[in-house]
Amino acid sequence: MEDKKVLIIDDEDDFNLLMTDYFEGKGFKVFVAPSISKGLKILEAEHPGHILLDNNLPDGYGWGEADFILKNYPNVHLTLISGMDGPKTTATTFRILYKPFVKADLNKLFS
Repeated sequence: MEDKKVLIIDDEDDFNLLMTDYFEGKGFKVFVAPSISKGLKILEAEHPGHILLDNNLPDGYGWGEADFILKNYPNVHLTLISGMDGPKTTATTFRILYKPFVKADLNKLFS
C-alpha cells in the first residue's frame, strides 16, 4: 500500500477533475473510477493508501463497500463522500466529507 496514491471512486466528472488537480498538486498518483466495480479493480491492482468513496454510484451504494474495503485493506485511509445525508455503513474506521466541501476541509485530512 502506497501512501502517496489516492483512488477516487465517484461518477461526477467535474468533481473528479477537481480532486485530481488537488491531489496531483500534493504529489499523489491519482486513480479515478466512475463505479464501484471499476474502483475495486483499481484498488486490488494499485493498493492506494487513500480512497475517496462516493455513495450514490451507477452500480450501487459505495458506502456499502466500506466494510469490505477496510477488512481487506486495513491500512487504507478511507474517506466517505456524499452530497446526501446519512448513508449507512457499519464500518468504523473512516472519515466523512459531505459535498460540497472546501479545500480547507481536504487540507485538514491530507496535509
